[in-house]
Amino acid sequence: MASFHVIAGASETLEHTKVRKIGVSDLFDALRRGVDDFMVKPSHIVFLCLIYPVVGVVLAVWTSGANALPLLFPLVSGFALIGPFAAIGLYEISRRREAGLDASWRHAFEVRSSPALPAIAAVGIMLLAIFIAWLLTAKIFYEQLFGPEPPASLSGFVAEIFATGRGWTLIALGHAIGFVFAVVVLCTTVVAFPLLLDRDVGAYEAIHTSIRVVLANPIVMAVWGLIVALGLIVGSLPVFAGLAVVLPVLGHATWHVYRKVVEAPAAPRPAN
Repeated sequence: MASFHVIAGASETLEHTKVRKIGVSDLFDALRRGVDDFMVKPSHIVFLCLIYPVVGVVLAVWTSGANALPLLFPLVSGFALIGPFAAIGLYEISRRREAGLDASWRHAFEVRSSPALPAIAAVGIMLLAIFIAWLLTAKIFYEQLFGPEPPASLSGFVAEIFATGRGWTLIALGHAIGFVFAVVVLCTTVVAFPLLLDRDVGAYEAIHTSIRVVLANPIVMAVWGLIVALGLIVGSLPVFAGLAVVLPVLGHATWHVYRKVVEAPAAPRPAN
């Protein structure tokens, strides 16, 4: 069994990966490859990704009571903040297919045997902390505008949001605050999980590499963030069911973005 290491990689030293500059055309090529990965065995991948829309519906139902209504949008939108971690099985499927290995749905769970599992868990916990911070921030901001009392009804809540000045203030500033959280997640994890699956470099280097990727390709990564956001919005419209297609395509495409923007190691991870 591999030794337990989180911050640094298996060598207990900080490995420095090399990043490339890419163009917007590379993003669309990555999306094309993501669609190709999805189409190989869509029944298996859709089965795996039904978890995401089901959880979305559960969140919506759970917040249908008046007490939790103000958290409905922060929960649904903020759930995308942990999307990079939720899609980790999809990165593994793309990795295996790229290596010419069997890529059936059960292999999506083989991340549990990855030598980088502690580092993967650490970055996942970081995303969970960001998600919770977003919920607390949204709750505090709502109470600053509307007070601590919950809305009396769903119709009253909708009227307050869309027919009052403070409601539109909530919409505008709430989106601005959410944008900041989304940028933090994009900058720190855009290639973090694919990198950890590919190489046991440690949590620090995975996050550091993601930041360097964004700094080297600010416009391209901004476009990628916009593509992901629009994809999640479109996928959420038909009662979250569209995410069963959008999530795997974006997940597979993220693996190919990683391949384009991070130089391959001198000694790649052995196929298994």
